Amino acid sequence: MSQRELFTQLYTQYGPGIRKLCLGYTGTAAQADDLLQESFIAVWNNMQNYRGEANWGTWIYRIAVNTCLMYLRKEKKNPEKVDAEILSNFAEEEGNQENEVQLLYKSISKLPETDRLIISMVLEDLPYEDIATIAGISENNLRVKIHRIKKQLTETYNTYARV
Repeated sequence: MSQRELFTQLYTQYGPGIRKLCLGYTGTAAQADDLLQESFIAVWNNMQNYRGEANWGTWIYRIAVNTCLMYLRKEKKNPEKVDAEILSNFAEEEGNQENEVQLLYKSISKLPETDRLIISMVLEDLPYEDIATIAGISENNLRVKIHRIKKQLTETYNTYARV
């Protein structure tokens, strides 16, 4: 299989999940698309360095997480101002189901970096073993963190839903 064929197969298989991961970090579809593209450019440029120590999915998710973290570090230096009126009108502008999804991803974007990583992969239905490996924690610790993240996410989501 050529590098191009393998890349196409990997993008098809992992692209949607990586986009959701990026959306969890950014909260905006446009920025998530940019980070998805940056992540897969990094995958393409580093395919020859893949050592096979982890499966392709774990390796690609790690690249995407690093890409998202670099984005967040840049954003902290140059934060984008969000108009409070835009947030308050957010619920009125979107349809119910799409609004709920947007609120969920907006809530996820407010979580700490590691928590965003974990919950995004949980939403992608990755096995806990893979999530624990990517996050660098034990599976037991992962289960505890997921419980706490869900609780915090519910509180944040409910705050946005009331606005």
